[in-house]
Amino acid sequence: MPTPILMPALSPTMEEGTLSKWNVKEGDTVSSGDVIAEIETDKATMEVEAVDEGTVGKIIVSEGTENVKVNAPIAVLLEEGESADDIDVSALQNGGGAAETSKPNGESAPPPAGELSAKRTEGVSDKTPPPSTASTPPPRAGEEKPAQKSNGRIFASPLAKRIAENEGLDLSALSGTGPHGRIVKRDVEKALKEGTGKAAAAPAQIAPASVDARLYPEDSYTAVKLDGMRKTIAKRLTQSFNQEVPHFPLNIDVELDRLLEARAALNATSPKEGEGTFKLSVNDFIIKASAMALMKVPQANATYTDEALLLHKHADIGVAVAIEGGLITPIVWKAEEKGLKEISTEIKDMASRARQKKLKPEEYQGGTFSVSNLGMFGIKSFASIVNQPHGAIMSVGAGEERAVVRNGEMVIRNVMTVTLTCDHRVVDGAVGAEFLAAFKAFIEEPTAMLL
Repeated sequence: MPTPILMPALSPTMEEGTLSKWNVKEGDTVSSGDVIAEIETDKATMEVEAVDEGTVGKIIVSEGTENVKVNAPIAVLLEEGESADDIDVSALQNGGGAAETSKPNGESAPPPAGELSAKRTEGVSDKTPPPSTASTPPPRAGEEKPAQKSNGRIFASPLAKRIAENEGLDLSALSGTGPHGRIVKRDVEKALKEGTGKAAAAPAQIAPASVDARLYPEDSYTAVKLDGMRKTIAKRLTQSFNQEVPHFPLNIDVELDRLLEARAALNATSPKEGEGTFKLSVNDFIIKASAMALMKVPQANATYTDEALLLHKHADIGVAVAIEGGLITPIVWKAEEKGLKEISTEIKDMASRARQKKLKPEEYQGGTFSVSNLGMFGIKSFASIVNQPHGAIMSVGAGEERAVVRNGEMVIRNVMTVTLTCDHRVVDGAVGAEFLAAFKAFIEEPTAMLL
């Protein structure tokens, strides 16, 4: 019988997503491992592979459709001898016709044929759909393949598309060196280096229905469509700030002089070049000190639920990273067990991949505590919104020289202001103050973090 292809859950918390692109069309034959679609979640674009072979008999959800529920049928796969006349779309959408995934005795059964698995977009390693019957002949030896097109679409990896869009390149002017002439990351980078590829034409602007043209004429602004990430940020932070989480801030000034001395001494031990080279930042010390303070004050390392408070055994620190279109918090897991060099390497790697939207869901979902640092932008102090399900988030301002009083005399010290925003349901004022005192002690005497 026809097998429904269901909207996959690409992470444990995913409830819906955007079906951004189909790489196949009705009538195409697919095999296990073929990339057949691209799904956009709130934080990343992921490619979806077929796990079985068959013919695409019907595409139920068109590309570009938003808010597609997990496990909703998005297409139908036909086996040999079946035809599109055998498909009852209404029955599939109402839950009929799907293969069972469990046996009567409760044992797990193999997934139904045609069910999907997802993989992270990886540029040149991407698999591609079969070329259409109108595809161009294979190139001669040493010759690049022209970009493959189907129904006016150009086959290119999501990463290549994203780079081209950001750099204003027209993909139709590029040649692809990937499988079947697909444009991949190296092709776009080559075009940028050589200065080839004309600027892509800007699409015509459509005024959002919610905009009052009397206040903002259509030619007075550029409308940037909300993507899944920005919608999720708006929804979750509004929910956190206005409806569910009672916030309150605590702030404290911390002296950095000894930390800066320790940082300079440690960085001086780094090899000049090659493997093992490192450069510690002040933020690396902040992450480590936060983890140590959470271990010292475990009541601050907690999550609120309706039935119980969860006191976490490890300090899993989410580090806020600004990326195009929003914010993401990759997590340094078990930060209390890691050295400064390891923390520094992890943060640099995850921040780089976060900006390319290449993080895996398990690298940014969960955690027990968050740190947001705007000091590099010159912000003196600020208060963040608690990132649920964390019990608190610490906002870090700029370190600067300030006049302080010591033994009745004015002296100059490097001082940084940090603000702890607490979820009052789980972190009380006294607990928050105790955490900040522990954090301050570790920052002002960084060698204590080595004990």
